[in-house]
Amino acid sequence: MKSASLFAPFQLGGQELANRVVMAPMTRTRTSPGDVPNELMAKYYGQRASAGLIISEATDVAPHSKGYLWTPGIYNDEQVRGWKLVTDSVHRNGGKIFQQIWHVGRMSHTSLMPDGQQPWGVTDEQAVGSDVFAHGSDGRLTFVRASKPRQIGTEEMPALLDDFERAFRNAGEAGFDGIELHAANGYLFEQFMNSTLNTRTDHYGGQNFENRTRFLLEVVDLAAGIFGAGRIGIRLSPFGHYNSIPADPHGEDTFFYLCRELDRRGVGYIHLLYQLLPSGNMEQVTRFEETNLPDAFVKKVREEFRGGIIWCGSFSRESAEQALATGMVDMIAFGRPFVGNPDLVARFKNNWPLVEADRSAYYTRNGEIGFTDFPNFNPHSAEVD
Repeated sequence: MKSASLFAPFQLGGQELANRVVMAPMTRTRTSPGDVPNELMAKYYGQRASAGLIISEATDVAPHSKGYLWTPGIYNDEQVRGWKLVTDSVHRNGGKIFQQIWHVGRMSHTSLMPDGQQPWGVTDEQAVGSDVFAHGSDGRLTFVRASKPRQIGTEEMPALLDDFERAFRNAGEAGFDGIELHAANGYLFEQFMNSTLNTRTDHYGGQNFENRTRFLLEVVDLAAGIFGAGRIGIRLSPFGHYNSIPADPHGEDTFFYLCRELDRRGVGYIHLLYQLLPSGNMEQVTRFEETNLPDAFVKKVREEFRGGIIWCGSFSRESAEQALATGMVDMIAFGRPFVGNPDLVARFKNNWPLVEADRSAYYTRNGEIGFTDFPNFNPHSAEVD
């Protein structure tokens, strides 16, 4: 397969992306009360619209899917209106934006759940080594241990699927160009797919691939009915152990079974994330230079899946070009570089210096500080404008 430059256009689901630079989904905790997107968020995303594709921060499919404070939702009319501000801003600036939609499953805390209920789990097994962002017992913001979940009943699955279908319709109304399902990082979809964790005895569990991927593929089919399969992406983290996901002796086989099923449906892209740390919080980092998915594995993904492939993993411009040159992937996702560099594409293209944003502002409630106050580079001055 012929390789392409980071700055070459790409066809995705019948729409042309201006380049192959993807803004990765990043939780930024800037919503208004009620988990509603706002003008500040619209400014933030609009500033970064030169990316070929923006993937929004993870968005709650329902009140019971929440795992962090101040993450946005897509389940009511006020949230739809808020997201419309965001998509209008991105489109006005010439960009494309997909909405990442998630359900955290057991990765939540009772203080974040409606009426203080237990988190929803594939089983009732607790993620004993992982934390979520919430109010501590003293009322202060901190990371607290995920609460013990209760198992989602088989009879509850149809209503859960209805939650996703409503979210997809709302995303379309809000003006998104497509959606990405967050099936990585130990959240609900991955909890279902993991053969060690998923010990259910109904048709959503057990040791066969079909059962453990059934929920994700049912949701994919719902999304395809609304957006068309080509405008759907799936984020996956093969070999990941984030959020207390246990080792899975059937993990690789399950992954490639899923790739074949997604290919058969004509899904737009698979978004590959490799994780360095086995557990932790939102300060998790990934390092392409230190560890990454084996080349043979990525090559097999390409053989099994004919749609687009996005690769995410602490790439630099140089390592991104090298990855594209293999022909095994089509787009490269960048997360943290987009925080301090709203004009990241121009900086890459012109070899301009990058700003490294202060991590202490990643998840603050300080308005524009550390969020929308990063300027574009001015090549005509030693300063930035």
